[in-house]
Amino acid sequence: MNLGTKIYTWISGKFVGDDEFGNKYYCSSKNFEDFKAKRWVIYNGEIEASKIPPHWHAWLHKSIDAPPIHYKHQYEWQKNHKSNMTGTPKAYHPKSNAQSKTKNSSIKKEYETWNP
Repeated sequence: MNLGTKIYTWISGKFVGDDEFGNKYYCSSKNFEDFKAKRWVIYNGEIEASKIPPHWHAWLHKSIDAPPIHYKHQYEWQKNHKSNMTGTPKAYHPKSNAQSKTKNSSIKKEYETWNP
């Protein structure tokens, strides 16, 4: 967050709510459903767009009017949001990948090496 965002948030920002990751959401109007009002997020920690859950993303981009303050999954098959793990130790690697933590020596090559 730069100085301009801090000042704008302090002067014009109306706190709307926060999510399970500690991100805080603001609006430039007291009426959070105002379509013309600006909406923004102050990230908790590293600025990474994939840290925003889908329901808050929909509100930020004005796909829904009401902020999802007390959001709960509608269906039991829905999973909790996880941010993008690419480039972190928690990243997914298939068993055939050299960076995989679970090595499988029984993996067969899908091709034969060409020897001239």
